[in-house]
Amino acid sequence: MQILLTNDDGIYAPGLAAMEDELRKIGDVTVVAPAIEQSGVGHSITFLSPLMAKEVFDGERRRGWAVEGSPADCVKLGIGEFCPRRPDLLVSGINGGFNVGINVLYSGTVAGATEGALFGIPSIAVSLEYDERAKFDRAAQLAVLLIEQILQQPDVDQHPLYNMNIPTSALDNPTEVRVVPMATARWPADFDERVDPKGRRYYWAMGTPPTALSGEMTDLEAVEQGYVTLTPLRIDRTEPEMLERTLQWKLSLEPVAK
Repeated sequence: MQILLTNDDGIYAPGLAAMEDELRKIGDVTVVAPAIEQSGVGHSITFLSPLMAKEVFDGERRRGWAVEGSPADCVKLGIGEFCPRRPDLLVSGINGGFNVGINVLYSGTVAGATEGALFGIPSIAVSLEYDERAKFDRAAQLAVLLIEQILQQPDVDQHPLYNMNIPTSALDNPTEVRVVPMATARWPADFDERVDPKGRRYYWAMGTPPTALSGEMTDLEAVEQGYVTLTPLRIDRTEPEMLERTLQWKLSLEPVAK
């Protein structure tokens, strides 16, 4: 099995190395990752300037291809240039920090998986709850265990994009997997206003997390309860019900009668 591995934390991130080591037990891995951290870049791509890429090594260890671009750039280059054959699987991660709820809209990790899914490749974003001493090796073991099960499903090719989140508590304590929808609770617009030595205002985003809503179990509630979560994500953002209603509006470019 040919596997393309990327991330948004950069080519030297420990989560990437841990995932590579574990994925090599089930297939041939090609690593194509950003040269520097690209957290929060979403699904941006580079097209107004050339993409610089080079193979990087850590002593005798070959890290992979480092790309001066986004995770989506890395996936495009990996598929088009660096993989010896079309990948059978794309993994993005392990990200240091959850990507639950509307974080999937901002996440470079999820964007890397989304780009793979656009090519019809089963693609999985993997994130681990932030911890200064994160156990990425153990998280990679759990992630690959689940990835192997996902690939065995008869209908996996019918839906290629998944988002996996692993709480820190799941690394040492028995827990379960929950297949859940993504939460839609927004991040609060909280900023710390400051003034620099020249009297200019600037703002630091507070990073106040969204509050889990009562009712339906989503990825946000599930990780708070210690479950490993898996969420199938949609590439087509069309809202089918509203599309049908909008068709009834009989919109026109003729002047509106008053």
